[in-house]
Amino acid sequence: MIDLAQLERSPLFSEELGIDLARGDEDQHFRWFLASLLFGGHIGEIIARHTYQAFCHHHLTTPSSILAAGWEFLVNPVMREGGYVRYDFSKSDQIRRDCQMLVDEYGGSLWQIHETARDAPDLEARLLAFYGVGPVTANIFLRELRPFWPKADPSPLPIVTAAARSLGLDLSRMRRKTLRFVRIEAGLIRLRRQYRHVTEQPFAQAAAP
Repeated sequence: MIDLAQLERSPLFSEELGIDLARGDEDQHFRWFLASLLFGGHIGEIIARHTYQAFCHHHLTTPSSILAAGWEFLVNPVMREGGYVRYDFSKSDQIRRDCQMLVDEYGGSLWQIHETARDAPDLEARLLAFYGVGPVTANIFLRELRPFWPKADPSPLPIVTAAARSLGLDLSRMRRKTLRFVRIEAGLIRLRRQYRHVTEQPFAQAAAP
């Protein structure tokens, strides 16, 4: 039986991808944004992870490099190397459109989205305005930024609160804006297979990487 101490030691999903959000630089922010777009889609987490690695392999880790690469290059070889057999056209289109919006409206800076937002709800709303970004994708992106971005404070997903209740944990009594909370949340998400019935969302969208 997993206990609180184990949950507190859970690695962040960004850390597993080699992304260091504590650095607070644009490169790391965008890498996590890209990963969130992939993990929030209608695919399995293994394919999402491999596709993120394919982007890194081809040095496509900035909005400008992705836009310069072109849609066809994203479809093949990037998406194909990641293991996409469905949605590769639409996901490539989404990523390019979101990169273009990021450049056009925020100068290519995710931190600028945070600075422009009035508060946490406005920050989430600005992310939801990106093409194809829904509540789960926004949650994936923002939850691991809670300790580092003052306005990042999304509510835990239902599958997280359900897992916590099953372990006798009251998340409402914990400080969400801490690295400890985010690690606990990551650990609870890894238990999602046991609590998948609490959501009707597809597996890849129900939780996270």
